[in-house]
Formats: sequence, structure tokens, C-alpha cells
Amino acid sequence: MPTVHEAEKQHTGPEEADQPPSMSSHAGAPAPPSRNPCCLCWCCCCSCSWSEGRRPAWRASGESKLQPLPSCEACTPSPEEVQSWAQSFDKLMHSPAGRSAFRAFLRTEYSEENMLFWLACEELKAEANQHVVDEKARLIYEDYVSILSPKEVSLDSRVREGINKKMQEPSAHTFDDAQLQIYTLMHRDSYPRFLSSPAYRALLLQGDPQSSHEA
Repeated sequence: MPTVHEAEKQHTGPEEADQPPSMSSHAGAPAPPSRNPCCLCWCCCCSCSWSEGRRPAWRASGESKLQPLPSCEACTPSPEEVQSWAQSFDKLMHSPAGRSAFRAFLRTEYSEENMLFWLACEELKAEANQHVVDEKARLIYEDYVSILSPKEVSLDSRVREGINKKMQEPSAHTFDDAQLQIYTLMHRDSYPRFLSSPAYRALLLQGDPQSSHEA
């Protein structure tokens, strides 16, 4: 026959055994969210990473993906094509060889990031997979929009604010306004200097039969 002390242990034991699971399940219910709540908007100063673990792997593969156009350093454009580049900036940018020549010129002016950003936006707009769009949009933001990036492009505050809002739900057209602004900047600023540069004049001379004969 159990003693009073043993009876008290038998009576209180189950209650004590029931309490810990209830408390532990209650404490474990609010598990930490997978998304850091501080990233409610995209800004250059946001110190929390959207995914620190997979960023290096994506960046390693993304750097080449953000330059979809093949290198045309070995391309030899026709004389007519080279001359057409002076007709309009659109014709220059629609020519693979023209983009390559213009990009090389921008590199000499330390503004190659403008072309790289434009190319990245072109590739983003052609992407249909939403997961890939999210990844590429964040990479573009980090590489060309963030003020912490050495390749930051020049955008006004209105466009930057618009991008920060759109980055909450990135789409293939998140950077359309910024891309147009950089396109206009290259058109008005860099394009005229390119046409008067020794590099472009050299390309014109290469396709000039008279200059080749005189040489």
C-alpha cells in the first residue's frame, strides 16, 4: 500500500509531466521567420541579407549571365555598318559590333558600368521564370543601384525611390525607368564623344578602300 508521500508523488507527477510539453510547444510556436522583418523595403543600407548562404554561388554564375551578348572584339563590321552607327544611337546599340566598340570606348572613360547595367536590364526583361527574375533583380540592385557598389550608375532620386518600392516584389520591368535614364545619359553624353573619338575614326578608316590604298 503506497504511503502518503508516494501518493503525493503519483498525484503530482502527471501534472508536472504534462506541463513541460505544453510550455515547450507554446515557446516553440513562434519560430523565427525565414524572411528578416527588417527588409520591408530595399535600400542601400539594409544590412540583412536576403540569403547569405546562396549569394556567392549565384553571384559566381550571375556575373556572366548579366552579360548575355557575345564578345565581338574579333568581329569585323562592314564599312556600311560602321557608318550607320553615326546615323543614330539606336543603330549603334542594335549592332553587336557597335555595342562592343561603344563599350570599349566607355571603358576608357571609366563609365563601362552604364553599358553593363543596360545589358543586364535587357536580359532581365527577357526572363520568364519568376524565381530567376527575383535573383537577377537583386543582383542588379546590388551591382548597379546600391550606393555601396563601386559600379553604381547615376540615377536621380525619383527613379531610385521607385526601384526601392518595386524591389519588394521584383518583376522583369523593375528597372525600366532606370534603364531608360541610363540609355538617355549614354546617348546625350557619351555617344557624341564616341563618334569623334580616335577609336571610331579608326574603324571608319579600316573600311575606307581609298585610305587602305593610300596606306
